[in-house]
Amino acid sequence: MKLLYSLGIYIASFVLNLLALFNSKLKLGVVGRRKTFKTLTTHVKPNDKTFWFHAASLGEYEQGLPIFEALKEKYPNYKVVLSFFSPSGYEVRKNSKIADVVVYMPLDTKANAKRFLDIVNPDYTIFVKYEIWPNFLQELKKRNHKAILISAVFRENQAFFKWYGGFIKSALFGFNHIFTQNESSKILLESINYKNVSVSGDTRFDRVNNQLNVDNSVDFIENFKQDNLCIVFGSTWPDDDKLYMDYLNHLDFKNLKVIIAPHNIKPSYIESLKSQIKTNSICFSELSKDKKLSDYNVFILDTIGYLSRVYSYADIVYIGGAAGTTGLHNILEPAVFGTPIIIGKNYSKFPEADALIKLGGVTSVSTSEDFSTTIKMLISDTSFRENQGLTNKNFIEKNKGAVIQILKSIRI
Repeated sequence: MKLLYSLGIYIASFVLNLLALFNSKLKLGVVGRRKTFKTLTTHVKPNDKTFWFHAASLGEYEQGLPIFEALKEKYPNYKVVLSFFSPSGYEVRKNSKIADVVVYMPLDTKANAKRFLDIVNPDYTIFVKYEIWPNFLQELKKRNHKAILISAVFRENQAFFKWYGGFIKSALFGFNHIFTQNESSKILLESINYKNVSVSGDTRFDRVNNQLNVDNSVDFIENFKQDNLCIVFGSTWPDDDKLYMDYLNHLDFKNLKVIIAPHNIKPSYIESLKSQIKTNSICFSELSKDKKLSDYNVFILDTIGYLSRVYSYADIVYIGGAAGTTGLHNILEPAVFGTPIIIGKNYSKFPEADALIKLGGVTSVSTSEDFSTTIKMLISDTSFRENQGLTNKNFIEKNKGAVIQILKSIRI
């Protein structure tokens, strides 16, 4: 298994370099990884005390952020090395305020692990959720470096729990402690004799709850919404557009406003999206002093950095990703504001969605007809809408607290 894994990494490296010639996103990662060791050598000195925080992508970064921020505040003299595997994380957070240096994580070879740790020499390492890289973890263990995995989720069909997964399984023992989101993950770890495990829950609940403590005001959204009911379509994809577009194009916009925040904000897609909308709409990129936002029915947020605050203005939210196969986006961000939520049908890998559907705060729809029926009810029945929103808000309140539990265990 060990030999096959190492061979797989080298094959993956070759394939990534080849595909990068034709894919701009992959190219960012390939080129970025070539700069990692030079960047580290420039910013990390042999005598520095360091934390190493690693997240696969943007979602995992947001998940770990409450822990990262707390440690940065508690230990201001430590340098923070933040690494990402995916360009979608690195490119958005390469200037993160919690880090002194942000890099792409090198591919998981023995040589890369030794070279990386020779430079960074972390006093404490935190990986988030699914990030389990055997060669790096074995090298951390060999050097007696402290490392933990937070917000972890395991399933019994993973290689860690199969007869052939010895090498991958051994990587888990490179962590001094694993904090899982649920009891079933803890039981699975204990079944392979991993004992240093605690159920702390999901740090995303703490992350989104913190949003209530910041200023969520957005001037242009206030100018657009006024005193109207507001529906926000967050992180949507073309499959999501198919669900809601017919309803949108037959909507009476009296006392109603719509905000669409697509996941893909490339001009070609935004142009295509806008061409499908039959009512008067405006994009963020079209804002100017001579345009009165309140005159428009639909606002397309073709920019990044605002969505978590925009949710505070929503009376109803549709979250994208589950209408197709791209993966459901974060439903906890709007839930914390006490907003009812609609999603697509493909949510089985998202336990928070399953839980909130059972509680009644989230509604899953499969067709445009389902969508129309659901949203009409939410618009017309104020009590129904408010009760669904309260269910979501209470769910966040009940499940926060993972950060405190994890921080109590960290000893530098």
